[in-house]
Amino acid sequence: MPDDECWMRLALEAARTCLEVDEVPVGAVVIINGQLVAQAGNRMRTGCDPTAHAEILALRAAARQVGNYRLTGATLYVTLEPCAMCAGALVQARIQRLVFGATDPKAGAVVSHFGLCTTDVLNHRLLVTGGVLAETCGDLLRDFFRQRRGAVGP
Repeated sequence: MPDDECWMRLALEAARTCLEVDEVPVGAVVIINGQLVAQAGNRMRTGCDPTAHAEILALRAAARQVGNYRLTGATLYVTLEPCAMCAGALVQARIQRLVFGATDPKAGAVVSHFGLCTTDVLNHRLLVTGGVLAETCGDLLRDFFRQRRGAVGP
């Protein structure tokens, strides 16, 4: 869709804010009716919270904004394929559409493993589009981990 790259660039902005606080650079935005409702980046380390993934923080902020935990009609854009926790939260929030950048071959639970957002076993299914600005999203993560490995030494 034409706006996907535009919204993914906002998710990338949120991901870049993570670098300022030494968090893994993953960003997410929630869009409803063509309007930005929430934007967040990972904050697990700074918040001492294993659930503070960008998607979860964006969902929480969006739910508060609209006054309902069900975000029907919403699209969530995220720079990295969601993990099982986040994919489950997207289903619970009744997100209509998920758009992600880079796949996550280790922990991705949408297309890499499990298919949690599209399985007919759960009570809700999302429309899923992957690979939007995938190279840019992946490069941001690769550069972050490359720098961390270099800073640690042998």
